[in-house]
Amino acid sequence: MNGIIDLVKERGAPFGLNLVGAIPTDRYNGAVPPHLQTHAIDANARSIIVIGNGGGYFWNVYRRRLQADPQWERRHDPLDDFTRDVVEREIVLPLSAHGWRFAVVYPFVNSGQTLHFMELGRLAGIGGPSLLGVLIHPIYGPWIALRAALLMDQMLDQPGDALGFDPCPGCIPRSCIPACPVGAISDSGWDVMKCLKHRVEAAPDCTDGCYSRLRCVVGPQHRYPDDEIRHHQGRALRSMRQYYRTRLQGA
Repeated sequence: MNGIIDLVKERGAPFGLNLVGAIPTDRYNGAVPPHLQTHAIDANARSIIVIGNGGGYFWNVYRRRLQADPQWERRHDPLDDFTRDVVEREIVLPLSAHGWRFAVVYPFVNSGQTLHFMELGRLAGIGGPSLLGVLIHPIYGPWIALRAALLMDQMLDQPGDALGFDPCPGCIPRSCIPACPVGAISDSGWDVMKCLKHRVEAAPDCTDGCYSRLRCVVGPQHRYPDDEIRHHQGRALRSMRQYYRTRLQGA
C-alpha cells in the first residue's frame, strides 16, 4: 500500500503539494463529532490521505497558470478551481488508473458532507496545534494549507513528519501574542470573535497579513509571497463580513 502514498507524493510535489499523511478512518472518526465522520461520505473508507502544501511554491505554480491563461482569474474561485484541477488531473486520474477506489473531499466545498480538516491535519501529521488557531509544521511553520483528502478503501497508516508536534508550549518568545493589535492571541489561544470584530470594524487593518502569524518564530523563511497573503486575508475578511452581518450586527 506504500505505492499509493508514493504516487500521491510523486505526482503532487511538482505542484507544491509537498505535505502528505495517511491515517486509518477509525483514528479520525474517534476524534470528531458524528456529523463530521467519514461514514456519511463513504461508508467503505478505511483510511484517509491528507494532501497539503507547505511554503509558497504551490502559489507560484498557480500564478504561472494565470500568466498562461489570464481568463482563469475571472472564475469565481480561481485558486480553489486550480487546486481541484491539479488534484483531479495529477492524483485522482493516476490512482483511478491503478484501480484503487476512493472518494475525494475538499476543504473549500461549503455544501454537503465534509470533514474536520484541522483535526484531520493534526492526526495525519501535517501540522501541530497553535495559539494562532492554525496548524504549524516544524519546517514550514504556519505557512501551510490543507488542499484535499482522499477516503481510501485500503488500509493506510503513514502520518506526516509533524505527528505529535506541539510548538507553542515550549516557545519562549511567544512573539505572536503582543503582535496582535487587539489581543486576540493569548496563552489561551485564538479569540475568534475578538479577531473577527476587529477585522470587520477596523478594516483595512490586517489586510497585508495577520500580525501574529507573521511574527511566528517557526519557519519564517517559508512565508507565503505577499500577494498570496493578501489573497487569503481578503478571502477571510469576506467570510467574516458575511458572518458579522448575519449573526452579530444588531444583536
